[in-house]
Amino acid sequence: MYITREMILEAEDKYGVPRHLSMTFEISEAEFTMLRASRKNGRNHDITMFIFDDRSCRDLAVIAKHMFPPGAYRAPSGAANPGESIEDGAHREAMEETGLEIELDRFILVIHVLFTCGEESESWRSFIFTAFRKGGVLGQHDFVEISETKWVSVEELQGGIRKTLLDSGMGLFAYRVALHDATFKAIDGDCRKRSLT
Repeated sequence: MYITREMILEAEDKYGVPRHLSMTFEISEAEFTMLRASRKNGRNHDITMFIFDDRSCRDLAVIAKHMFPPGAYRAPSGAANPGESIEDGAHREAMEETGLEIELDRFILVIHVLFTCGEESESWRSFIFTAFRKGGVLGQHDFVEISETKWVSVEELQGGIRKTLLDSGMGLFAYRVALHDATFKAIDGDCRKRSLT
């Protein structure tokens, strides 16, 4: 757990105080093994970025990984490295996963999630930001982990893509849907205001 309270306060000072939510999701044994494998250096977090193409908030960047079923996409995310700030981790991960230079906008949510698998459990946190494309061309730099990137509308992500994620039966995808839902609920007013300007 190398993301400290001081690091979170630093992000809050620059990007606003996020709302905190708690969730619990049952995941499969295979998913639980994958989650545990991602916990190198004591990692128990991800930084998730809703990267919009422009301030109209109409299109955003999504990624797919090689193991995703066809049609499954989600907002890009990754971990800050030990000794790296949340902000620097967000910028690096955005470049690796999408090829985009980003301007972080707001610190929207911190989701505290408990993943369970039978009697076992793992605690996790997602730090969720909105961001805008500052430069670059959409296309992943990390071809080992990321199989595809593309622009989709909010309606696509919350429509057909949402259904694909839920139909997969995977607990980790169900969590991502809940994360997407909570984020769009939190930013709805911002996006409506921007679409009128």
